[in-house]
Amino acid sequence: GFIFQQFNLIPTLTAEENLLLPLQLAGRKPNSGWLATVVDAVGLRDRLRHRPAELSGGQQQRVAIARALVSRPEVIFADEPTGALDSRTGAEVLSLLRRCVDEFGQTIVMVTHDPMSAAHADSVVFLDDGRIVSTMREPTADGVLAVMKTISATHDHPPHRSL
Repeated sequence: GFIFQQFNLIPTLTAEENLLLPLQLAGRKPNSGWLATVVDAVGLRDRLRHRPAELSGGQQQRVAIARALVSRPEVIFADEPTGALDSRTGAEVLSLLRRCVDEFGQTIVMVTHDPMSAAHADSVVFLDDGRIVSTMREPTADGVLAVMKTISATHDHPPHRSL
């Protein structure tokens, strides 16, 4: 499943139609029990008939999260899932993603440049120019920021090379 920074909801579809779209495209019927669990988990039961323009940014991202969960994928990839949200709404979305891991056993791979977002993860992998340069288990925002500063410092003062 995928969760994008810009939600990628179809504006002419309701929230419910948007979250069921991947199943429809795959020719699969939703499991009604799981669908109810997902809808309740994201807190959108009373907003299912609304179109994206009638929803806040946080509600739109929760529709996108529900859309990713409804097909029960083995892995969900989240690309800066809080990037288009204010800090309070972003924190709510991160808490929801954490709950998906803890309660539903979902695996989520999240790309972020935000140390606060990364601190919600079980582990962090730091990439630099496509290479793994460090890892961290049970991250804290301060710990992530410290590693990010170290990586950034290597770009500010690259090693001298002789030709």
